[in-house]
Amino acid sequence: MTRRATLVATAVSLLLILAIYFGSRMLRDFDSALIPYAVATVFLAFGVAYRYTVWVSAPGARRLFTKGWGSLFSAENFRKAPTALPKMIATYLGFQKFLGARSHARWAAHQLIFWGCILAAAITFPLTWGWFTFTSSTGSGPGYEMRIWGFKVLGYDSSSLIGWLMFHGLDVAAVLVIPGASYFLYRRMKDRGAMTGQRFAYDLVPLIALIVISVTGLLLTFSSIFLHGGGYEFLALLHMVSVVFTLIYIPFGKFFHIVQRPAAVGMQLFKYTARQKDEVFHCRRCNTPIDTAPYVENLEATMRDLKLDFAEWAEYCPRCKRELRGNAYLSHVKKGFK
Repeated sequence: MTRRATLVATAVSLLLILAIYFGSRMLRDFDSALIPYAVATVFLAFGVAYRYTVWVSAPGARRLFTKGWGSLFSAENFRKAPTALPKMIATYLGFQKFLGARSHARWAAHQLIFWGCILAAAITFPLTWGWFTFTSSTGSGPGYEMRIWGFKVLGYDSSSLIGWLMFHGLDVAAVLVIPGASYFLYRRMKDRGAMTGQRFAYDLVPLIALIVISVTGLLLTFSSIFLHGGGYEFLALLHMVSVVFTLIYIPFGKFFHIVQRPAAVGMQLFKYTARQKDEVFHCRRCNTPIDTAPYVENLEATMRDLKLDFAEWAEYCPRCKRELRGNAYLSHVKKGFK
C-alpha cells in the first residue's frame, strides 16, 4: 500500500512539474521569485496524492470513493436527474447548507473561509506556476493585459474597477478569511464542547496559519501604499514562510477534508438516485424509514470488511438501537444486582 501510494504521488508530482514547465511556455513566463511557492505546491501535490491513495485503500473509504465518484460520472444518473448533480455541488459543496442546520454563525464563518480560500487559490496557483501573466500593453501603463498560457484573454485599465480587483484580489480574499478564521479560533478557545476534544496541531494551527497568511498579505499592501515599502522584505519573507508551511501541512492536517469532500457529494447523489427509485430501507423493528436500501447495504458490507460483527445493527433506526441496547443492559448486566 505504501509503495503504491508513493508511486502514485511521485507520478502526480512529475505531472505537475511538466504542467508548470509547459504551461509557463518553457519557463519563459515563470517568475523565479516565486520558486518557493511553486516547490511547495509540488510537495502539496505529492502529499495529497499519497494520503488520498492510502485513504482510499481502507474498506470504508474505498467504498465511499467508488460509489461516490461512480455516481458523479454515471451517465444513467445524469439522464434520470440532470439537475441533481449541479444542485448538490452548489448546495453541498459550495454553500454547504448542511452546516446551517448546526449553527448559522458557524455556517457563515465557514463560507467566509471557503470562498476566501477559493479566490486566493484561483489567483495564487496559476500565478505561481507561470500560467497567468500581467503585462503593460503600453510599456508604462495604465493599460494592462492578462494572458493565460501566452494567449491574451483580457485587457483592462489599472485605474478601473476591474484593474483594482485584479491587483487586490488577494486582499479581498484575506478580508474574507480573517473574520471566518477568527470566529472559529475564538470558538475553539471559549466553547467547552469544542475544547474537549481539540488538538493544537490539528484544530488550532490551521486557523492560526490562515490568519497569519491573510494578515501578512494585507500588511504587504499596506507597506507598499502607505509606508513606501518600509518593512516589505521582512513581511514578504514572513508571508512566504507561512504560505509554504500551510501548503505542506494541508495533506497531513484538518485541511485534507477539502480533498475528501467531492467524493461525499457523489455519495449524496448515490442516495438521491436511490430515493428516486423509491428504494427506501425501513427499520426491522418499528418500520421507520432509515435511509436508502443501497446505502444500508453499502454500510453493512463496509462493516463486514472491517470485521465488525454487528453489521445487522445498520438495519435498525437510532431509537430502536437505543432501546435494544437498554434492554440488553437490563437483561445481562443489571440482572446480577437484583
